[in-house]
Amino acid sequence: MDWNTFQALLSGVNKYSTAFGRIWLSVVFVFRVMVFVVAAERVWSDDQAHFDCNTRQPGCTNICYNYFFPISHVRLWALQLIFVTCPSFMVVLHVAYREERERKYQAKHGKNTRLYDNPGQKHGGLWWTYLLSLFFKTAIEVAFLYLLNYIYDSFRLPRRVKCDINPCPNMVDCYISRPTEKTVFTYFMVGASVVCVVLNICEIFYLIAARVLRLRHRGSVHTSTKKTRSGTDCDGYTKCES
Repeated sequence: MDWNTFQALLSGVNKYSTAFGRIWLSVVFVFRVMVFVVAAERVWSDDQAHFDCNTRQPGCTNICYNYFFPISHVRLWALQLIFVTCPSFMVVLHVAYREERERKYQAKHGKNTRLYDNPGQKHGGLWWTYLLSLFFKTAIEVAFLYLLNYIYDSFRLPRRVKCDINPCPNMVDCYISRPTEKTVFTYFMVGASVVCVVLNICEIFYLIAARVLRLRHRGSVHTSTKKTRSGTDCDGYTKCES
């Protein structure tokens, strides 16, 4: 997978993000993508080759490995990183749609006219798109954490597993290579994922709170303006009702 292209695509999201979104993007690149590319892939590179069972029965080792590791950790994390960053492209596409509308509007009415004050400003439909992307990212993170725990029953890798699946002749012991190192990386990646979930939730609350405060401020300004107009109109009459 070309992670450089992946990083270049996501970098465009950064300029439309809040402070929480920029921290989330930094955590994804530094603590997840970089660790995944530099270390995690190498730790699991010899996973099947060094999965050893105390039997020479043909096919037993492969069957046991497939049973205990239906999907590799690194492949599951690669899917998680891809799926969890896809909702961010919703924002980029929405901004691109606004910019295209702005270009057509200026071509029709002149370059000095504007349809949007700032196409990347989170107002109207773009605000909802950004909020939905956060909900999608949070749901995907939680789903993959649950899937990882469901497949392996725990985030901790055991040193030895017992297998009696056909064609194994009886109950055999199978040993996982470097279980401690893999457990450390698993907990690290899970911890980074939990941090991303917390950042997404904080950003959701931040967006909603900022929206409520903006609407409340707009309502108070509208009310005060209305009162000022009423007072002005009243001065123009000989008698005003109290």
